[in-house]
Amino acid sequence: MDADGFAQVLADYDYELPASAVAQTPAEPRDHARLMVLAAAPARSVHARFHELGRFLEPGDLLVLNDTRVLPARLLGRRLPGGGSAEILLVRERGPGRWDALLRLPGRARPDVRVELDAGYTARLVAPGPETLWEVAIDGPGTVARLLEIAGHVPLPPYIRRPDVPADRERYQTVYARRPGAVAAPTAGLHFTPRLLAELAARGILRAALTLHVGPGTFRPVGHAELHSGELHGESYELPPAAAARINAARARGARVVAVGTTCARVLETCAAEGRRVRPGSGDTHLFLRPPRKPQVVDALITNFHLPRTSLLMLVAAFAGRERILDAYREALAAGYRFYSYGDAMLIL
Repeated sequence: MDADGFAQVLADYDYELPASAVAQTPAEPRDHARLMVLAAAPARSVHARFHELGRFLEPGDLLVLNDTRVLPARLLGRRLPGGGSAEILLVRERGPGRWDALLRLPGRARPDVRVELDAGYTARLVAPGPETLWEVAIDGPGTVARLLEIAGHVPLPPYIRRPDVPADRERYQTVYARRPGAVAAPTAGLHFTPRLLAELAARGILRAALTLHVGPGTFRPVGHAELHSGELHGESYELPPAAAARINAARARGARVVAVGTTCARVLETCAAEGRRVRPGSGDTHLFLRPPRKPQVVDALITNFHLPRTSLLMLVAAFAGRERILDAYREALAAGYRFYSYGDAMLIL
């Protein structure tokens, strides 16, 4: 794809967003966020609250949830000796005390640079890693898990322009988060409460869980290389056999598979098999789902409102069409919806 084609694709997924529409704090309670429902037939939008989700689902529908848990992986410190403020975001564990990390340092990053952290810990830069990451070695009086517990900060997205607070440790998690490893939340799931999940189960709406550990690439703009190759940054996933069996059983009985978030959609479409079924598996997905490609496994999608010119907005457009999604975003802005991670939600049927 040439430069003109690249620019046109990005322009096709652009929209105007006032800063005031970006949610800085979450709705309370969780399930009182607003919900825009895009119905397929007739093509119309309905405005509701998230706790009304059951109105739009049918007994036998299968919700697929991402059970990843966000690590408080943002560490603050000072470059040694006598340097300025430094920041390390741990992204992926390599082994005991060894991590791939994103760095924000005064001066040049190079091997053996040290960063003083809290509670007697230090980080030493080992070598450049994949993409823009560095391998770092963490030393201290305890484990890295202990360091994160006592000194880690929640890695809120860059468009939330406030420091994290203690409440973010749980509020920037889904209530069903189980498996630590993400640096960002699967935000569509932030709206669920135990009560809502119980109400949905009582109505005969089923659940299955998979894992995708959201990486820092989720915030990166789409580049020429991604559009040319048709692949995105890798993210680690697992679709367990039990979850795959539930999804295939739903497909066999004609029930809808409802992905809770783009992360679930990405895993399910990565694991798509013949006959709109899925195969269990694990690894790194590089799937870039965007028009004109259509989803093969997912029938409905719950999602938040995404940044312009991003792969996430393109993924959502694969479900409902670019023009319809952009029209819905304009409608949401006019109606005062709140956007992005702590914002409101959309259900595409």
